[in-house]
Amino acid sequence: MKIGVFMNLFQNETFEKALDYVKSLGIEAVEIGTGAYAGQPHCDVDLLLKDNQALESYRSTVESRGLFISALNCSGNPLHPNPAIAQPHHQDFEKTVLLAEKLEIQNVIAFSGCPGDSEDAKYPNWVTCPWPNDYSEMVAWQWKEKVIPYWEKAARFAKDHHVRICFEMHPGLSVYNPETLLRLRGIVGDVVGANFDPSHLFWQGIDPIVVIRKFKDAIFHIHAKDTKIDPINSSLNGNLDFKTYKDEINRSWIFRTVGYGHDIGFWKEFVSTLRLVGYDGVLSIEHEDSLLSKKEGLEKAVDLLKEVIIHDTADQPWWI
Repeated sequence: MKIGVFMNLFQNETFEKALDYVKSLGIEAVEIGTGAYAGQPHCDVDLLLKDNQALESYRSTVESRGLFISALNCSGNPLHPNPAIAQPHHQDFEKTVLLAEKLEIQNVIAFSGCPGDSEDAKYPNWVTCPWPNDYSEMVAWQWKEKVIPYWEKAARFAKDHHVRICFEMHPGLSVYNPETLLRLRGIVGDVVGANFDPSHLFWQGIDPIVVIRKFKDAIFHIHAKDTKIDPINSSLNGNLDFKTYKDEINRSWIFRTVGYGHDIGFWKEFVSTLRLVGYDGVLSIEHEDSLLSKKEGLEKAVDLLKEVIIHDTADQPWWI
């Protein structure tokens, strides 16, 4: 396996300077934001799609440093009931697929999106309980009328361009847990899989190790990010928490860099279980720890992952 980083962490720095820094840490792969919520801090997608010289220069900027691109990230909400949001996010998805094809990158990271409760809705509506019956009926409508039709078409588009869609299971969206991801994958095909981010599973009470064993080859890419559950706030209010991420002391959980929510023992098992199911790709650090600086949080994550990572090697125990 290889260590990577989601380069949006350096959105206020030049691409070249950021690449030099991550290379100095021993990082081998980079994940690039290409639109929607991820923005385009280091990638002018329109330019790269129309200008082959610019495309090759961009590729060289990464590869000349001994790095490679593990994924393009255009996570957004193409199902948003407001067309002014949905349409640009849809366009960003399609452009990202086309750019991934040109750059010969398999993985496009996306959100499933979340529709509203009807054709007249103004805002997304995420349902977390089945009763009153309005909620169950709403979810059935969302999937039948919005989720399935959109992603059936989008999956065909991705497959035609030799790209895989890596869904991040993110609460607030239609695909937010293993059941919903596998449901959509079962409908649209194995071009859909997971950008597996354990941080969003922890606070839902889901065991990432169990999910890895269930998903197996449905894991396309990994986000290395941790979550710390606050035992006092969680015991009092549960984990459905919409207080701002900056209100750390009052939240039931917060994002942490790897090792600060769960100890090294968990991360050893995490990496080992990934290896058991055949994943030997990139662990892309997504640093969103509000208690650590950009530099400190990333470097601590790199150090821990270097200790637990399992490399693909020809060396085998003497008895095999």
